[in-house]
Amino acid sequence: MRNINKGIIHCSATPEGRQVTVADIEKWHRARGFYTIGYHYVVYIDGTIHKGRDLSETGAHCYGQNSNSIGICYVGGCDKDLKPKDTLTDLQYRSIVTLVWELSQRFEGITFHGHNEFSDKACPSFNVQDKFQKKISL
Repeated sequence: MRNINKGIIHCSATPEGRQVTVADIEKWHRARGFYTIGYHYVVYIDGTIHKGRDLSETGAHCYGQNSNSIGICYVGGCDKDLKPKDTLTDLQYRSIVTLVWELSQRFEGITFHGHNEFSDKACPSFNVQDKFQKKISL
């Protein structure tokens, strides 16, 4: 297993309410030259958690951070005009809290961050530290 010390939360940068699947994101990532989806997990609008790239494989989701991190993407993150917007549903929020707790149990000392902490991007369209506060081990 890789030495994992970070979880990085992303959004799919799609309009609020538009369902996107792992297969959709994988298609987008393949078009960019990836061999498969870059994220390890995708959280759908209904809160279901879907696996992407295997955890044993280095992700392709955050430049300079991929080798030691897990990529978690929630579907949404934009308004109808594709401007950044916090579209995280209650179900997605709860699922991310659960996923982060599970990953914290598996990877001692792991910390969680937004993509925007490592890049000049709005993704995931909110501040992870503020949004989750004490709900998850940050």
